[in-house]
Amino acid sequence: MKDLLRQTTRRVFFREVGYGLGGVALSSLLAQSGLAQERRDPLAPKKPHFRPRAKNVIFLFMAGAPSQVDLFDPKPTLVKYNGQDCPAELTKGERFAFIRGTPKLMGSPYAFAQHGTSGQWVSELLPHFSSIVDDVAVVRSMKTDQFNHAPAQLFMNTGFQIPGRPSMGSWLTYGLGSENKDLPGFVVLLSGENNPDGGKACYASGFIPSVYQGVEFRSQGDPVLFVSNPHGVTAENRRETLDAIRDLNTLQAKRTLDPEVESRIAQYELAYRMQTSVPELMDIDSEPSSIHEMYGTEPGKKSFANNCLLARRLVERGVRFVQLYHRGWDNHGTSEGDDIMHKLPRMCKETDQAAAALVKDLKQRGLLDETLVIWGGEFGRTPMNEARDGSTFKGRDHHPHAFTMWMAGGGIKPGLSYGSTDELGYHANDESVDVHDLQATILHLLGIDHTRLTYHYQGRDFRLTDVSGQVVEGLIK
Repeated sequence: MKDLLRQTTRRVFFREVGYGLGGVALSSLLAQSGLAQERRDPLAPKKPHFRPRAKNVIFLFMAGAPSQVDLFDPKPTLVKYNGQDCPAELTKGERFAFIRGTPKLMGSPYAFAQHGTSGQWVSELLPHFSSIVDDVAVVRSMKTDQFNHAPAQLFMNTGFQIPGRPSMGSWLTYGLGSENKDLPGFVVLLSGENNPDGGKACYASGFIPSVYQGVEFRSQGDPVLFVSNPHGVTAENRRETLDAIRDLNTLQAKRTLDPEVESRIAQYELAYRMQTSVPELMDIDSEPSSIHEMYGTEPGKKSFANNCLLARRLVERGVRFVQLYHRGWDNHGTSEGDDIMHKLPRMCKETDQAAAALVKDLKQRGLLDETLVIWGGEFGRTPMNEARDGSTFKGRDHHPHAFTMWMAGGGIKPGLSYGSTDELGYHANDESVDVHDLQATILHLLGIDHTRLTYHYQGRDFRLTDVSGQVVEGLIK
């Protein structure tokens, strides 16, 4: 059976073809198509499909799903009917993660006010965000197909709810390459309670070459695992070893024509260059005190604030896609540790100042116009109290039908409130934006036609937006 499988693989087929005239023809075709050059430097900058509005993306992913009705989407009617049964027509046939029976409506306990010349409504929990509302577009009509964390996070990041597809950052680095040869094109920074529920599949490269996967940078210890030389290994030893490995991999690449071997060569070389580029990047102590005060950073600690400052430093250096995950927004209300009266304010305090500072800092450096900043989670929270097992703590269940995200810079209309929800905040009313629409819009802002960025795998062309997605023109200035 092993011999039969070996005989039928594409890799072995191309290897065998390489011994005859077919190999000559194939090499010629590869050279004409530019694929041979791409394999030599898979992260080399590539031309977009049309003029881009943005060059880089910073995605502030609030894993766990923030409550839109307590932060961005005030609902006076919901407050008016607080404690009353949710209308049956809303919940009939509905599937919830934890709510059982007839839930009670729950208005937000937090005050909202309008801010900026745009008059954006913002909760008292986000005082720093209130200061940047004229620079952002708030999308109140987001919706998704998924209502559990891991599938919804995968859907938001890869366009599919099951692990195995390339993430958005991988698609962008595959399509556009990177402008910094000494750093990865796609960097991931983690903070909060734990890793995202979807795990590393949220920033993996799936079936496209692994050189395009997200590389996790750590706040403590070695910034990148195994990038430092082992004890007793000099820089000269390292270089000689890499040269020998490169030569062996080159021989294998010529024999198998496997793009993963080319990725391996590129990754070894990138790791070598990162030994000098990463320590300088991660040294936020070099930033002036005014910047630390703006972000609320504490050098040497693991925090969302530190990661926001690192995100700015990364895009300054040409990194294409930077994604921050901050886990802890899952406010079910089973205890004080996950309710909206104690936990939600703590989460806002951990993230509000730094997120606003990032937008301000990019703007004052002239980087906001070319950097797209995105803030949001995988879905929203219900306008009803969950009250799981009779809990007296206030909390909200998962809600896919309506949630809020905000975007800034990179061609986005500033000071915009886009879309709305019904009077209870249950459904998106008009101008709804689904996950594939959001992904199509992000690609569009970077000069990519989402229907043309494809990868052929298992007999078909795949894309981030699968077979749907529309660019949301109303968000673009």
